[in-house]
Amino acid sequence: MDEIIRFSVSLPKQLLDELDKKVNSQGYASRSEFTRDLIREKIIIDSWKNADEDLIGVLTLIYTHHQNDLVVKMMNIEHDACVEIACTTHIHIDHYNCLETLILRGKAAQIEEFSAKIAGLKGVKFAKLTKAAVPSS
Repeated sequence: MDEIIRFSVSLPKQLLDELDKKVNSQGYASRSEFTRDLIREKIIIDSWKNADEDLIGVLTLIYTHHQNDLVVKMMNIEHDACVEIACTTHIHIDHYNCLETLILRGKAAQIEEFSAKIAGLKGVKFAKLTKAAVPSS
């Protein structure tokens, strides 16, 4: 287990009150747990800015499969991708709409480019790339 180092942080009372509200409303065990999550999130965001290592992304899509050739276009982009598509999940929401998630692994720029190509297709109603990485601590 990692060595735990204690340090203090000075905050204005109003900001501390907001912190405590977040800790309580989101079910954190302590301010420390919440603060660790914030730090990890910032590290992950920064890792996407100039990373050379492989990262992880989850592309969430909602689209109409009735759009002319949309599924074929998506599949062509997927087969030509410079990223690894580790897993996909496809759910039929209703007669017209599908929800799909693609778990991607690769370089930041390649994941972002792949996601933008899919998101830009006619018939894609919603696309969101969740950027992830495994923090070292």
